[in-house]
Parts: sequence; structure tokens; C-alpha cells
Amino acid sequence: MDGGRRSGAADRSGGGHGPPARGGPRERAALEESRPEVGSGWTDDGKSYEKRGLKRRARRATRSVPIPPVFVRMVREHIKTHGVAPDGRLFWAVHGGRVRSTEYCDLWEAAREKVLTPEELKTPLAKVPYSLRHAGISLWLKAGVEPAEVARRAGHSIAVLYHFYAKIINGVQQKANQLIDRALNSAD
Repeated sequence: MDGGRRSGAADRSGGGHGPPARGGPRERAALEESRPEVGSGWTDDGKSYEKRGLKRRARRATRSVPIPPVFVRMVREHIKTHGVAPDGRLFWAVHGGRVRSTEYCDLWEAAREKVLTPEELKTPLAKVPYSLRHAGISLWLKAGVEPAEVARRAGHSIAVLYHFYAKIINGVQQKANQLIDRALNSAD
């Protein structure tokens, strides 16, 4: 829901048919542009969003992102059921336009009310759709993915990753110490 446009064709790394082996090659999405919603008063053409390149990248640069097999299956099922918009977006409004943030935020709040307990609803847990990005990055770090790879997949610099996720990165220090000790002890 970040407004990013994905290319129409997924790149299948590793070839073959069917889902890739666990931990093996992944299909990829090529992110080509962003369309941040800024309000029609702030754009030259009066639309509520602007077409832009990807953040901190050359104007026509793309970013290839590996997609887990479970997500590939979900997206394929969604496309099979609903198709895609003419410009490749997976989600669009009733008349084919862009889904505005107010629309998906209303749906998000309704979903929170259905799945969270009354106590959880009072907390910032999954307060906005963007929380999913933070949850995903946190999951990757907790799973032990190297910070440089997490930063690359998230489109961050290492400095930004460490600034926002230092607590999580520091939280894996004990695991790192155990790995280092195991490697040093195996040399004996």
C-alpha cells in the first residue's frame, strides 16, 4: 500500500517450475516508482499524488525485491481472482483509480477491530498499515538475516537501518556471540 508500482512480470531467479525450495531462489518484484499521496493542492497537475522515482535512487532506477513463496501464492491468487489495474497495480478503487489512504486506513481500522483484543486496540500495535513494513524488517533481523541484506531489501542505507532498528540488532548480540564462540571452539 505504499504506492509503489511493481513491474508486470516477475523475475524467477533460478528458473524451474513450481515454488522454489525453502531458502532457495525466489521470484522477484521489480519496484519502478513511487506515488506518494500529498494532496491535490501540492501537485502540478492537481492529482492527489505524484509519480516519483524510488527514494534516494537515480530517476529511472529499479529495485529488485525477493518475494517469499507464500506471498507469491497469495499474490497469484489475488490476480487470478481480481486481475490488475491497467498500470499494473494490484489494488484499485471502484472506478479503477488509485485507492486513497483514507479508504485503506478505514479498512485497516476495521480489520484491527476484528482481530485485536480490546486491550490491544488501545496500544499502537499495527496502528497504521505502514506498521507492516516495520514488522517485516524486524522479523528479518530477529530471524538472523544480515543487517546489510535487510537494508538492501528494505531500500534503506545501513545507517538508517541501525538508527531505527538498533534495539533489535543489539538484541541478537547473544546469538552472535554464540556463533563466534562455536566457530572459535571448532578450530581447536
